[in-house]
Amino acid sequence: MNRQAQAAVLFLLGAALLHAGATDLYLRYVKAGLQPMLLASGAVLIAAALATAWYERRRNKTAKATDHADHTDHAHPEPRISWLLVLPLLALILVAPPALGSYSALRTGTALQQPYGYGKLPAGDPVPLSVVDYASRAAYDHGRSLNGRPVRVTGFLALDHSGAPYLVRMALNCCAADAQPVKIALTGKLPPVLQPDAWLEVNGTYTARLTHDPVNNGPIPYLLVTSAKPVPTPQDPYDETWNN
Repeated sequence: MNRQAQAAVLFLLGAALLHAGATDLYLRYVKAGLQPMLLASGAVLIAAALATAWYERRRNKTAKATDHADHTDHAHPEPRISWLLVLPLLALILVAPPALGSYSALRTGTALQQPYGYGKLPAGDPVPLSVVDYASRAAYDHGRSLNGRPVRVTGFLALDHSGAPYLVRMALNCCAADAQPVKIALTGKLPPVLQPDAWLEVNGTYTARLTHDPVNNGPIPYLLVTSAKPVPTPQDPYDETWNN
């Protein structure tokens, strides 16, 4: 791979990062708060590519002027293994992986953690809560901070080997590589057909019923469902409550 090819790869990689950062694509890889750094990285790569191309063009002109072009072109050949740098570029451009879903959720124990405290419930009837917020209030506060109010929670469905339904959201700290599931077991008025990975908006009320995750024995609270309807996949499929 010569310098011109290196510059082209750098430019395309930078452009791909800028494209991902300027659209919703980056949310499949990293949390929303990293968007500025992703855009900055893309800009730096493009600047490096342009600088490399300019330097190589200037060097070639100088070499030709001094009749040493052949010596300059072949003095420092780059190893062919450097072409492997193209693989992540092709993956980023050609493959847009879906967000982690029920397959990962059922094979990973719940990551629910006891919070230091519980904030004031937002306005609304029912109260809109994230999966993490409801699960922590139900499992560790025993529903006291919910004040008996109906809640609305959105997540994707996961069905275990027995067909028991869970409402799940993958929570992340940094990127999709460290995403872990938080699960709510569902009971009550459920849709007649449950499709894994389908997104549902669920209305319901707190119930003291609790089960434990068979993977890591972590707590999984129940939600008594009063109504549920399918919804489109949200713009950001991951739960970043822990980062707020």
